[in-house]
Amino acid sequence: MLKYLIKRILWMFPMLIGISLISFFIMHLAPGDVTSNESSFNPKASEESRQKLRELYNLDKPVMVQYGLWLKRIVKLDFGRSFSSHQRPVLWEEKDKNGNITKGLIQESLPITLLINLLGIFIIFSISIVLGTASAIKQNTWVDRSITLFVFVGFAIPGFWLALLLMYWTGVANQWLPISGLHSQGYLSLDLFSQTLDLLKHLVLPVFVSSLSGLAGISLYVRNGMLDVLHQDFITTARSKGLSEKRVIFVHALKNAILPLITIVGLSIPGLIGGSVIAESIFAIPGMGKLFYDSVLMRDFPVIMGILTIGSVLTLFGNLLADLGYAWADPRVRKGIIK
Repeated sequence: MLKYLIKRILWMFPMLIGISLISFFIMHLAPGDVTSNESSFNPKASEESRQKLRELYNLDKPVMVQYGLWLKRIVKLDFGRSFSSHQRPVLWEEKDKNGNITKGLIQESLPITLLINLLGIFIIFSISIVLGTASAIKQNTWVDRSITLFVFVGFAIPGFWLALLLMYWTGVANQWLPISGLHSQGYLSLDLFSQTLDLLKHLVLPVFVSSLSGLAGISLYVRNGMLDVLHQDFITTARSKGLSEKRVIFVHALKNAILPLITIVGLSIPGLIGGSVIAESIFAIPGMGKLFYDSVLMRDFPVIMGILTIGSVLTLFGNLLADLGYAWADPRVRKGIIK
């Protein structure tokens, strides 16, 4: 097992370089760059000033040279500075000569996105396991049909349309919940309990919107897994031994039915930083999803590559955790890895 783990970790480095190289080239295939965006807002900008900007950002060099310069910085965990006017560092905070600290864009946005997506993942898996199990146990009943209807509706509803509908219904028409941002006016003057309550009110809509489609999908996974397991021979054997139906379902059947979810949990890790682009953009939440969306529009290459690199690392790490988790849960896989 240890040999397998070391081998997988070593393979992550060349794979990460390959992913970053492909991402870098694809990013530069898009028409225009940050200089075209900046000059378009200034009609008096000359071609000479635009060329100076390209030289400043090293955009006049060949793509391979640009990638080499970027890779040289990444080895030192230096993601560079944003191309935007504020010139903020991409990853970590930096201190200038006067002792003033400038926070990194990812450092500022990441906790917000992690909070939204961790809450979403918790809601998705906790509710979907219950719904999927109930749907499988009550197969072909009104409970099963109701849950199946919910699953298809959850898949069919576009996230942006649902977000706009909920914003109007809960925020504009009835004023039950705030519809943008993370804090209300006067947030800093509130006590701790009121601040927490205000934050939770702002999180209700984005967490719900980002969780609905995942909740529907995982429920269907659990239902199909439970139906397959309930027809296995070892379930029949467990029932013939006189075990209670609750023990058969929740101890023997459910444990085997949720094995495929281990892979899904591992693959959900990259979504922790980019799984709420629609919710963050529509609800004006300054998280990683909105940062990535704005960076693509502005052709802010350092920020785009910083987010893509972190997402690639999390994807490889999530695949590794999924494989290890599956090996831990299934002895057959574990024996195959050890061999």
